[in-house]
Amino acid sequence: MKVATFNINNINRRLPNLLRWLRQTRPDVVCLQELKSADADFPVSAVEKAGYGAVWRGQKTWNGVAILARNADPVLIRTELPGDPSDKEARYIEAAVRGIIVTSLYLPNGNPQPGPKFDFKLAWFKRLQRHAAKFLKQDIPVVLAGDYNVAPAAIDIYPTKSWDKDALIQPKSRAAFASLMAQGWTDAVRGLHLSKPMYTFWDYKRNRWPRDAGLRLDHLLLSPALAPRLLKAGVDRKIRGEDGASDHAPAWIVLK
Repeated sequence: MKVATFNINNINRRLPNLLRWLRQTRPDVVCLQELKSADADFPVSAVEKAGYGAVWRGQKTWNGVAILARNADPVLIRTELPGDPSDKEARYIEAAVRGIIVTSLYLPNGNPQPGPKFDFKLAWFKRLQRHAAKFLKQDIPVVLAGDYNVAPAAIDIYPTKSWDKDALIQPKSRAAFASLMAQGWTDAVRGLHLSKPMYTFWDYKRNRWPRDAGLRLDHLLLSPALAPRLLKAGVDRKIRGEDGASDHAPAWIVLK
């Protein structure tokens, strides 16, 4: 069973790229972020024609998340992260697919920091930690997949000082990710590639893709009930080099 997470950065604009990648790699489950599409504008017909059922929560211009399943219909569980009724941003969706719980999440960027956007990022992280802890108490197979907007360690960003003030690598951001991991989750891609950078994001600015000036922001975290099933993990880097590509590449895992 292959599960992937992909910040598509506008699903309608990148639809040809998405469909081509689906044909080439045939993942069983796909978690998408940054749809940048209202619910009514989600390209459901094209996705279904490609062989995928889908659930999604859209938002015009910003955010938006979805879960796709090949030759199956994801069973929607929730479209909001619990803990803040005032949060109306489309950043979280959760579904059951082939016997596991799958989330697609788009954690707030947090820039500029310090400030209210960074505070919102940390508060969102705390809500995620509380919700994730409930999964572990149930001892069920779960994958928390998505764009966490955190490069967890020095290996997860190219050698540079230009991002030192960015919310993606602040000590508080990394500490929040580490606290989540400390609950007992497994960082699947890093767990199988201890010494490789495994970047998933290359900014459009400053020629960063050709220079391989990347960051690892997109993660698949496995619950203890699911981690023993991990066989393979990787990043489809070449997708980032296509014409009209997202600034992210898909990260993926294979489960037995």
